Amino acid sequence: MNLAYLPSPSQGVWHLGPVPVRAYALCILAGIFTAVWLTGRRWEARGGRREDIADIAIWAVPFGIAGGRLYHVITDPELYFTAGKQPIRALFIWDGGLGIPGAVALGAVGAWLGCRRRGIKLSDFADAVAPGLVLAQAIGRWGNYFNQELYGRPTHLPWALRIDSAHRPADMPTVGLYHPTFLYESLWDLGVMALLLWLDHRHHRRLRRGRLFACYVLAYTTGRAWIEALRIDHANHFLGLRLNDYVSLTLFAGALVYLIASGRPRPDDGTPYPPGKGKEEAPKPVGTTDVPARERA
Repeated sequence: MNLAYLPSPSQGVWHLGPVPVRAYALCILAGIFTAVWLTGRRWEARGGRREDIADIAIWAVPFGIAGGRLYHVITDPELYFTAGKQPIRALFIWDGGLGIPGAVALGAVGAWLGCRRRGIKLSDFADAVAPGLVLAQAIGRWGNYFNQELYGRPTHLPWALRIDSAHRPADMPTVGLYHPTFLYESLWDLGVMALLLWLDHRHHRRLRRGRLFACYVLAYTTGRAWIEALRIDHANHFLGLRLNDYVSLTLFAGALVYLIASGRPRPDDGTPYPPGKGKEEAPKPVGTTDVPARERA
């Protein structure tokens, strides 16, 4: 009998009258707002306009949420579209099930649209958002804690997570303690964020034009590989590996090839805007006009 373990939350949903407030959704929202805040600070420090980030987020966030859900449903269709299942539940995002690879991929499409509208280089935005993105993942993982999902194999370690009987695997109804893989990934993500901030501080000129984002992909997928090996939740397998393992391997290889092939970044003016669209060319509020200096005196 273990005397030390991490307890699961007594509930993950609260009600304000008829309105349910779900901890999973709150964790996702907290991650999004924190990422936007951190990215805004980094973007401004790089010579950009802080309001650019809010405008890009309007595109990137909905695309990212949709992409995360699509990835989950496409990779695990039997959870929703087999006999006895309810296909409508594929839309129930609040029940959990957002795949990070899909969220990043489709979120990048939304970011590209937002960057294009603002006249911003997507690669520079990617480097600015990388630490905030992985921080959002670290915060969002706590939603799995409240849902009591995506935990790992049984364990008797002092930091084992106790899972309520209603959320245990059907073939292990009497086993109560499991690896808290949500916590492992959250801590790993915080470490990746710290690494990216350090790399950006020490090697800013070398890690530009998407190279810092490539470092994020390399570091995140490395951690995801060993954490995925601990998980026992439902997943499709091929040749002994989970589907997510193949996705991580592909992303890792792609990021590594990009880092090698991109070589040294080309010299530029040091701004995240194409020529003629710098910070000083920001749109002026309607109804304002430039006043010559001698008239202002």
